[in-house]
Amino acid sequence: MSISQELYKKAKILITGGTQLLSKRPEIFLPELWPAYYSMAKGCEIWDLDGNKYIDMSYMGVGTAILGYAYKDVNQAVKEAIDKGNLATLNAPEEVELAELLLELHSWAEMVRYARTGGEAMAVAVRIARAYSEKDIVLFCGYHGWHDWYLAANLTDDKALDGHLLPGLQPKGVPRVLKGTAIPFTYNNTKEFKKLIDKHKNNIGAVVVEAVRNYAPTKEFLDTIRSITEELDIPLIVDEITSGFRLTLGGAHLVYNLKPDIAVFGKAISNGYPMAAIIGKAKIMDKAQESFISSTYWTDRIGPVAAIATIKKLKRYNVPSYITQVGKKIQKGLKELAIKHKLDISISGIPPLTHFAFNYPNALELKTLFTQLMLEKGFLASTGIYTSFAHRKEHIEAYLKAVDEAFKAISEAIEKEKVSSLLKGPVCHAGFKRLT
Repeated sequence: MSISQELYKKAKILITGGTQLLSKRPEIFLPELWPAYYSMAKGCEIWDLDGNKYIDMSYMGVGTAILGYAYKDVNQAVKEAIDKGNLATLNAPEEVELAELLLELHSWAEMVRYARTGGEAMAVAVRIARAYSEKDIVLFCGYHGWHDWYLAANLTDDKALDGHLLPGLQPKGVPRVLKGTAIPFTYNNTKEFKKLIDKHKNNIGAVVVEAVRNYAPTKEFLDTIRSITEELDIPLIVDEITSGFRLTLGGAHLVYNLKPDIAVFGKAISNGYPMAAIIGKAKIMDKAQESFISSTYWTDRIGPVAAIATIKKLKRYNVPSYITQVGKKIQKGLKELAIKHKLDISISGIPPLTHFAFNYPNALELKTLFTQLMLEKGFLASTGIYTSFAHRKEHIEAYLKAVDEAFKAISEAIEKEKVSSLLKGPVCHAGFKRLT
């Protein structure tokens, strides 16, 4: 057994769940074989504890490393911040610089608040919206984190989040008094949204949507949500934690000409350093003053410094355009290789956040086999590919060559009904069912 797997066995005894993030559990990739830990990461390459080097063609730090791992200029800015003192009794002036930068990119917004993770930033945004509206119910679609306001949806119906998060998720520990305060609706389903508005409009405190999901929003959907929330003075929150800075510099909502009341950013904003931002209209954001939203480590220096350095690089090199083009090449390559090997797959997602699925009854077995074959060829790969500025032509060519060989082996295994016998470990867990 590898050093990583040995350590992971110990971690599952000492750490609840084995790891802090569901998306990093080895079981959702390749149970008993996935290199659970890294010793070093640079660009789009990762070294595990056994000294093996892999090219990361999966989630690139779960969407954080948009420039690539250990990006020199961002790291240098962070090192300088550390040497100057990361946190003190006084505030870091970079908070103001970052606020000006974010508001310059989003002309509709007027004020900013900060957090350090996406989930807590969404909780802050919902708190501010409810403080403004003085109402309780949140209508939402998509995945928005782990906090009580969101998981409360499964108190009313334990399948409410099935299409947004994980089937069968139990809201254990969420106060039952929150029942009925979070209600989901389907992305791009204007009719369903209108019905919920008609039913609950006297007590809707916020509407939350992801800017873009596996498919682009229709104009009717966004126009309807915006016009109704404006008419009823309901704060509209756009979750840009995953989509932000990938289609354009700033939020993806800019591409679709949507002007929300609040937008929330995380992940790519700071290239792997903890940082999140909540931006919005002054009349709504200022209501944070009438609630208690405060945390010591939200005032550290590293977060804003990393975000400023990252955004400047994204702008200088037009990174959103680059990672979109890389994503398009990958999507085109996957489609052509599937046809070549007569595999039935579905490709979805915006190009920088590509996903594909095997359209077979034993899809999880096929996904597991694909990951196993790609790992043997030196790639961290699953059915999701988050592109980064570190992914260069040679990486894409090598990846598609490996996919070509993997797809060939999978196609032959399907034809000979030998998929199960080729697996060297258990079948992977289903993992997230999110639609972005």
